[in-house]
Amino acid sequence: MKRIALSLLLLTFCLSAFSQQLRDIKSNYFEMRVYTANEGKMPDLIQRFQNHTMGIFERLGMENVIYWLPVDESDNTLTYILGYPDMKSRDRMWQAFNNDPEWQKVYQESIQDGRLVREVQETFMVMAPGLNDGAIPRPSGIFQLRTYYCYEGKINDLQARFRNHTQDLFEKQGLKNYLYFLTVEKDGTQPKLVYFLGHDNQASFERAFENFRKDPDWIKARDASEENGKIVEKVDAKFLKTLPFSPMK
Repeated sequence: MKRIALSLLLLTFCLSAFSQQLRDIKSNYFEMRVYTANEGKMPDLIQRFQNHTMGIFERLGMENVIYWLPVDESDNTLTYILGYPDMKSRDRMWQAFNNDPEWQKVYQESIQDGRLVREVQETFMVMAPGLNDGAIPRPSGIFQLRTYYCYEGKINDLQARFRNHTQDLFEKQGLKNYLYFLTVEKDGTQPKLVYFLGHDNQASFERAFENFRKDPDWIKARDASEENGKIVEKVDAKFLKTLPFSPMK
């Protein structure tokens, strides 16, 4: 009996520790950065992040959130999310990073045999209101990063559908809800919804997502939400796996 009680106590402790991840996120403004590595340079890029870059980010006040590689090995990109207190802090912190003596030394040493990165894509984001109230789930073996492009004027309808139906229906099928963001578009256009789901492996994910799509409760919620017209114009989806040093898993 004591052994069972101890096991339950340890399980509760572990679940509590994982549930703290979301509440431990201090940032209000986020940036998703996608690095395309030059041919043969991905191992060096990963090593530079692990051994140097992440630590410098943290020292300068940036928040390391998650680091991924694509499941598709022909995709030579590394994706990560950083957090900042606000938009102005982001620019100030990156200026400090670029001028940091430690970073400059690391950078020059790392590119002696050629630059590691060919291209950088940036997406600025804020937390989607009402879609991040739950705790971060237990670590996943696979992630899918999903970006929703809405028809004009429909982003609030999409958020309402997720808040009232979709997130719970994902969980019903064993899909794990992680973070939900709205993009910050510099040209003032309608934001996109960006979020990521987790599961144990890709086969389990695909099976669960197909069950979600066929779920009568989902079909009913979707149809009711689209009485005044379609909401989503396009969805981009990409399977990713976290790097071993990623804070969130």
